[in-house]
Amino acid sequence: MEVMADEDKYTKDGTLDFRNNPANKKTTGAWKACPFILGNQFCERLAYYGMSSNLLLYYTTQLNQHSATASKNLSNWLGTCYILPLVGAFLADAYLGRYWTIASFSVIYVLGMMFFTLLASVPGLRPTCYKKDECYATNSQTAVFFLALYLVALGSGGLKPCASSYGADQFDDVDEVEKDHKSSFFNWLYFSLNIGVLIGCSIPVMIQENIGWGWGFGVSAVTTEIAVAFFFQVREYIGTKNLAAILSPVFARCWWLP
Repeated sequence: MEVMADEDKYTKDGTLDFRNNPANKKTTGAWKACPFILGNQFCERLAYYGMSSNLLLYYTTQLNQHSATASKNLSNWLGTCYILPLVGAFLADAYLGRYWTIASFSVIYVLGMMFFTLLASVPGLRPTCYKKDECYATNSQTAVFFLALYLVALGSGGLKPCASSYGADQFDDVDEVEKDHKSSFFNWLYFSLNIGVLIGCSIPVMIQENIGWGWGFGVSAVTTEIAVAFFFQVREYIGTKNLAAILSPVFARCWWLP
């Protein structure tokens, strides 16, 4: 009976805790870990959309870019944001694993958001404004602005492909009860993401337009830091699956195809 109890104590799908020991269901994963992941994703989406929703207006009014140039720059950045998750997925699959991919790219994300906020707030770094919507940025200010912007794109590229699947890893697929809970987790994840987007597209945007760009971007920066804090708080509770690489053989096969 004790042997059976010990067997039920641990996951059966190859999940390991953060010390690389078999994951104990009582102390790792499932709903002990997932609230932190949901909080992380809510804050990340709020920060991302709080920063990006008004970028076109920032280009035209603060960087004094023509609308066509501003639209092109925004499209290039958005395209980069959606291409870089392929890089993040490959690194997580082949080298770093999901935990360390999220952890490392989160640091890049925070740095990008902090630089972004400083560039819109600190005199000398922000564009010189003669009226509210008549500003001029030097070439160096514009270059550093885009550096910060693409740091955010790089950071999000490591989070997007890993976060949802990392949450799913917290549930034991062999356990029927936890298998049902996994479906519930995805419902809550979708809800958290969309609430984050809704708030991000409204409150920070209103702050940017009515109080100041620095304050609006500051909301996104602080929210990103909260998202990262959520993630690092949960380390002792999270289990990770010991999976073989999935994407790497696919890339290798495609590379060698005639």
